[in-house]
Amino acid sequence: MERTTFSVRVDSVRDEAHGVRSFSISRLDGQPFDRYEPGAHIDVTVPSGITRQYSLCGDPDHREAHLFAVKREDASRGGSRSLHDDVTVGCELTIGAPRNLFQLAAGASEHILIAAGIGVTPLLSMAYRLLKQNERFVLHYFARSAEHAAFLPLLSRAPFSEFVRPHFGVEKEQLDAVLADCVANAREGSHIYTCGPGPFMERVVAIGETRVPSEAIHLERFAAEPASAASSESNALDAFDVQIASSGAIVHVDKNTTIVAALASIGIEVDTSCGEGVCGTCMVDVVSGTPEHRDHCLSKAERAGGKVICCCVSRATSPLLVLDL
Repeated sequence: MERTTFSVRVDSVRDEAHGVRSFSISRLDGQPFDRYEPGAHIDVTVPSGITRQYSLCGDPDHREAHLFAVKREDASRGGSRSLHDDVTVGCELTIGAPRNLFQLAAGASEHILIAAGIGVTPLLSMAYRLLKQNERFVLHYFARSAEHAAFLPLLSRAPFSEFVRPHFGVEKEQLDAVLADCVANAREGSHIYTCGPGPFMERVVAIGETRVPSEAIHLERFAAEPASAASSESNALDAFDVQIASSGAIVHVDKNTTIVAALASIGIEVDTSCGEGVCGTCMVDVVSGTPEHRDHCLSKAERAGGKVICCCVSRATSPLLVLDL
């Protein structure tokens, strides 16, 4: 399965905060981008040849350009470093079509957006849409300082300023109390959306669940958390079989092989990108069998339903897993 890609030109590069740079891109063929829903991310192949995922943070109704922002990471494996060091106005890049596992909930009575640091990017695109739809929302923005808060000038003026609540320099021991205040007035039917470092989002979820149902809390991760699926609580089998529903073909998946690699060995290519179960590129529907989810992108409801699996990292607890391929 080949993914859709586009050749784009970098039209502008802007420093948005300490260590954060935004890139505005347009298609080389001059055509507008396809429509996408806020919260979406794209694959970006950087000059070093590495492909990474970045959230779109512009107005989703502005189809002439895409905007994404990148924080330079000290421990970069080449993605953020290459974008910061090698990309200038006029450079050409390859991107993928937008994918979205972090959508606004239809029918929510209120949207509570809680961002930390560069995690503001997908929530900014949501704010654009919510403003246009005149929906009730608030954006709580946590950052080390104003200098570390990307897009702060934009968010500090109309029409955003009325809906933005900055929280700068909050100490770790104060975080729970501040988060509790953020959700204290959540009305019935509210949904909470959060993006930021893993430990931050864990606190948002823990505190948010005291005010809204767990299925009304939505997360977007930028990287996989330390693996825990191989713990003593894991019910995954060391080896199992995967059957292709369309052909009946069966391939064996051993302990040291991913489902993606096993399928490739019989000529079935499942598109992948992050390889860590974060981006959702390799999601495939499950016809029968029981997956053990090791991804970081499916919701609790999707995991419980067992009807979809991220083939790059997840395993099976049943001897046979039948996939809709």
